[in-house]
Amino acid sequence: MLELRHVVKRFGKNLVAVDDVSLNLTHGVVGLIGHNGAGKTTLMQMIATLTVPTSGQILLDGQDITKKPKLIRPRLGYLPQDFGIYPNLSALEFMQYFAALKGCNDPERIRYLLELVNLHEHAKRPAASFSGGMRRRLGIAQALINDPDILIVDEPTAGLDPAERMRFRNLLSELGFSKLVIMSTHIVSDVESIATQLAVMRSGKLLAFETPETILEQAQGQIWTAEIDSQYYEQLRSKVHVLNAQRLGNSMVVRIAHPHQPCFDAVLAEPSLEEALMAQQLTKQVALA
Repeated sequence: MLELRHVVKRFGKNLVAVDDVSLNLTHGVVGLIGHNGAGKTTLMQMIATLTVPTSGQILLDGQDITKKPKLIRPRLGYLPQDFGIYPNLSALEFMQYFAALKGCNDPERIRYLLELVNLHEHAKRPAASFSGGMRRRLGIAQALINDPDILIVDEPTAGLDPAERMRFRNLLSELGFSKLVIMSTHIVSDVESIATQLAVMRSGKLLAFETPETILEQAQGQIWTAEIDSQYYEQLRSKVHVLNAQRLGNSMVVRIAHPHQPCFDAVLAEPSLEEALMAQQLTKQVALA
C-alpha cells in the first residue's frame, strides 16, 4: 500500500531530520519508535503530505503522493502531537466541523465516534473546558471520522490516564486488522502488545524494521542480571550499559545489555521488548562507529 524510497528531509544546510529511510507498509499497526528528535514526527508529516521530502519518494499504490497529495488525503486520518481545539465549539460541533471539511457529515458516525472515545456524555460541553486527556480523545475521534485506510497518530497516549491508554491501544489493535496504523511513541509499552512491526529510528536513520518477536529473539543472550556490592556499581557502569539498577540493602540489582558476561555473578535474563530495543540500538551504534 505505502512505500517509502530513500526519503530524506533536510532543514537548512546542516540538519538532516530524516536520513535515507526506506519502508514498505501494508495493513497492521506499525510502531515508530525513537527518542525525542529521532525524526519520527517529520517522517509522519511527510507521509501526511504536510511537508515535502528533500529527496526520495513516498508512493501510495505505486503513485507519488508528493506530486499528487490528493491521492492520500481522502484516505488519511491524522492526529498530530500538538493537537489544537476550537475553544468556542462543543465536542459535537467540533466533530461536525471536521466532518464537513472531510465531506462525510454523517450524524450517526459522529455519535458512534464520540461513544468510541468515551466523550458522548460530554458532547455538548465546550471543548475549552476539557482536560488534556479529553482533548486527546477528541483528536482521536476526528482522525477516524472519514473511516481512513491509513491512520497516523503521533504520541497519541500523551495525557491519557492508564485506563484510557489501554482503551486506545485496544482500538488501534482492532483497526490494524483492516487498515494501516502508524503510531509514533517513545514509550515502548504503548506498542509492545499491539504492533505488528516496529520501525526504530535514531538521529533520522532507520535502525531496524522488524516484528517485535524478531527483536526479542535477536536480544537473546545479550541481557544479564546481577547482584553486586553497591561500592562497585559506578565502576561497573563505566564499563557496560546498565539498563536498570535497584538498591537492595548494601547491594545493587542491575540489568545489563552486553554481548558477553559483563561480570562474574551475571546470569542471562529474559529481555523485555524495551531492553531488546536498547540492546539492538547499542549493537547498531557499535557497528556504525
